Formats: sequence, structure tokens, C-alpha cells
Amino acid sequence: MSGHLGAKKGEIADRVLLPGDPLRAKFVAEQFLDKAYCYSEVRGMYGYTGLYKGVPVSVQGTGMGNPSMSIYGTELINDYGVKKLVRIGTCGAMQDELNIRDIILAQAVSSDSNLTEKIFYGCNYAPTADFSLLMKAFQQAQSKQVNVFVGNIYNSDEFYRETLDRLHKFMDFGVLAVEMESTALYTLAAKYGVQALSILTVGSHLLTNERLTHKESEQSFYEMVEIALNTVIDD
Repeated sequence: MSGHLGAKKGEIADRVLLPGDPLRAKFVAEQFLDKAYCYSEVRGMYGYTGLYKGVPVSVQGTGMGNPSMSIYGTELINDYGVKKLVRIGTCGAMQDELNIRDIILAQAVSSDSNLTEKIFYGCNYAPTADFSLLMKAFQQAQSKQVNVFVGNIYNSDEFYRETLDRLHKFMDFGVLAVEMESTALYTLAAKYGVQALSILTVGSHLLTNERLTHKESEQSFYEMVEIALNTVIDD
């Protein structure tokens, strides 16, 4: 049992989906996994393990932001031996060609976080996805005929901003969308030699101010979870 997860050894599978919202972890367990059981309710951050197409899979809420992702990611890898970690979350689109409900596979992450600067003594480190997971997720998305984009995303420690000036610079360089957890996830995966990928649904658009309705969000989340589950069990 780790400091922030109440699971016993063997209760967490070696492949895990990581929604930020713990209630979405509960939703995934109830809607997609067979024989699912809750292994942790510590701090209300639910974690479940069950079977997907006969393969053990866990789903663990992580909370919001890089610090929270760092805590859960580190403990999942070091204390429970997790080898595949796939974030499933929402993002804000930053390019005209993106639409609400599109799927983004984060190939690399730009960031305003100083997380990597602390590790690399002020140098810039470019966290990237695992190519194998990225390729499998892309193929899964194509097979479902959903709109899928692959590219660089922007990871921010701020949700509410005084100005969008910084974001406009990233837009000029083709960055697709903004979210808050992937820098920590990809950096941890590189450090410990495991596989990681962020699969994101466009839930809002910074250029048009559009947002998903609750019903649309449920449907889009369903598609993203199916892509993630089929990716994570594909060995």
C-alpha cells in the first residue's frame, strides 16, 4: 500500500487508464470493465480494476495538474509495477482545423511548467509519447472513423489566465491544444522506462469559445475510452 493509493499488492493491473476526474474512473469501471472492483477510495480518488476483453485493466483518477499526476504516476509505477499508463482527458483546442469532440493523440508536450527544469538543471527537456502506444491508438481511432489528430500539445500549470498572449505564440507554431497533466506523465514514463500516452477529447475551443454539452461530453468520452482500452490491451 502506497501513500496515496489504498491498493494491496496485486490489486492494480500493469496497464492503467488515467482520467483526471475520479468519477470518470468510476464510470469507466461500471460501463466498460467486467468483474470490476474498487481498490482505493483514498482522498476520494477512486481506483478500480476489472477485465476488458479478458485482460486485467485498472483505471485510476489522478486529479488536476502536474503535481497530482506526478504523485499517482510515481506510486503506480514504483509501488505497483504499472508498465502502461494512458491518460484519458479533455483539452482546449488551439487550431482552426480542430472541432469539438475531435480526438488528439499527444505526440509531444510543450509546457510552461518548471517540472523538467528542476530535473535537468534549467535545460529544456521534450517529453514524448511512447511510439508503440501512439501508433496503436491512431489505428484504433481510424478504425472507429473518428476525427483524430496527432501532434504537439501545450501543458500548462494555469487554468485561468490573465492573458492568452503565451498561447498565441504556441498556436503560431502549430501546437494543437492545451491541458494540464501530460508533462508529468511523459517525464515519469521516460525516467522509469515505462510506456505512456495521452489521449484527449477536445472539450472546448479557445478560438471559438465553444464547449461540449454534458450529453456530447459523455458520447465523446465513450469513444475515447474505447480507443484507450483497445490500445492498452494490444500487446
